[in-house]
Amino acid sequence: MAGSLNPVKTRTALRTSARISLETLLVLLMTGVVLWILGQMWSVIWPLVVALLLTTLTWPPVRWLRKRGWKPALAAALVTVLFLLVLAGTVVLIAVPVASQSPELASGVVDGIQHLREWASGPPLNIGDDQVTSALDTALDRIQNSVGDIVNYTVTGVSTVVNGLVTAILALFLMFFFLKDGPRFLPWLARQLPGRLAVDVPTVAGRSWDTLGAFVRSQAFVGLLDAVFIGLGLWIVGVPLVLPLAVLTFVTAFVPIVGALFAGFVAVLIALVSNGWTDALIVLAIIVAVQQLEGNVFQPMVQSRGLGLHAAVVLLAVTLGGSLAGIVGSLLAVPIAALIAVFWIYVREQLSDPVPEPVPDEPAEVPAD
Repeated sequence: MAGSLNPVKTRTALRTSARISLETLLVLLMTGVVLWILGQMWSVIWPLVVALLLTTLTWPPVRWLRKRGWKPALAAALVTVLFLLVLAGTVVLIAVPVASQSPELASGVVDGIQHLREWASGPPLNIGDDQVTSALDTALDRIQNSVGDIVNYTVTGVSTVVNGLVTAILALFLMFFFLKDGPRFLPWLARQLPGRLAVDVPTVAGRSWDTLGAFVRSQAFVGLLDAVFIGLGLWIVGVPLVLPLAVLTFVTAFVPIVGALFAGFVAVLIALVSNGWTDALIVLAIIVAVQQLEGNVFQPMVQSRGLGLHAAVVLLAVTLGGSLAGIVGSLLAVPIAALIAVFWIYVREQLSDPVPEPVPDEPAEVPAD
């Protein structure tokens, strides 16, 4: 028979549970306060985030120039000007044609979903339930709005997020200062902090910068490869709107897993509406082949260190970010999750006991003869 509960152990367990619950509530409260403060400061934080992301892309050429004797300000100025020229050329050569064809892209997606509805309502599926029809209508509206939003972000960039030109100019100025004075930041930060914080905070900041840079540069490179190969395949098959679809593929590459599925879905729908089932299946095969190359060849080669995040964590982060902040949240979800992982790994390292070094066995004494 089971014995009666020990009152001392019971009270101790209740006190421990109450203390842990209170501490958890306090942590959640402080997290909510911090998020609220960040939301109030979003007009400043968003240009800062954009500047950091751009700096991760433009820092390698600045570092290369500085190693060859260039002054920090001169190297940062040259790379910033070159970045602006590349950005302007991209707007003229790509964004303008994409903007002119974006209504066709959105209508093509809508027509493709209508084709799928008609096919699903006929044999052999014979789906005619009102709830299914309502769900398809909802998906139709959401995808149409999403395509418009993504094309909008692609065409107008940062300037659509917060007050347009002010945000873009502020982000560019911040990028220049980050490129010029970036290596001085961590030593300066260490001098400003007291005690152990002078070591912990710069260490976490340095690791976070390395992780963020690896993510942004690898995603940009892999997205460019995806856009080139998929765009080339669409051009060979004869699918219209090749340029908008290639740009959409590049942009959505910054949203792992979900972005590739969305861009592939849009490309297949356009091929279905314009060229029929045969070409749609060919486009689907091309996209699957390119995605397999990306997952098995491109990503391991480019992301040598990776983010250390499981695919399920990435998927949940993208879903949560999209539900909280739309497309911006989806774009920033994975980098934020990776930075949280960096912070957690460092805290775990500091709280873990050091692994004891093995003690060498003492040689056995040999008895004297």
